Amino acid sequence: MTIREIFNREMITIQRDATVLEAAKLMRKFHVGAIIVIDNINGRTIPVGVVTDRDLVVEVLATELDEAVITVGDIMAAEVFTLKESTSTFEAIQLMRRKTIRRLPVVDEDGELIGILTLDDILELLSEELLDLAKLVRYEQKKEIRHRP
Repeated sequence: MTIREIFNREMITIQRDATVLEAAKLMRKFHVGAIIVIDNINGRTIPVGVVTDRDLVVEVLATELDEAVITVGDIMAAEVFTLKESTSTFEAIQLMRRKTIRRLPVVDEDGELIGILTLDDILELLSEELLDLAKLVRYEQKKEIRHRP
């Protein structure tokens, strides 16, 4: 299965020169824990980073920096990892584990942002799959009882 079926096409974005205060307000308004940092290049929306609520706490609040002056570009990680929608779910999980990241921007073949895949999306899928397997076990037990009293 590819991530095409599970990634979220609705995501919150912000320009790298926006302040971290603006980012925090967007996170609160939309009830999200991460915002994708973008650049607009030739009319295309290109992901260049991700800023999380943890980044705001650890990098800005805990160090008592001025949230109205520090930009998201100042605190975002220098390297952004992305996925294509054709990436398998297994590959996405491996990348998240290897890089210890919980959120990955999803891009099209030209590198333009089309969504975000989160650990929550994957956990939801896996829990549904496990529930289906548990139902199968119960069904098989009931079938056995009916056919072999």
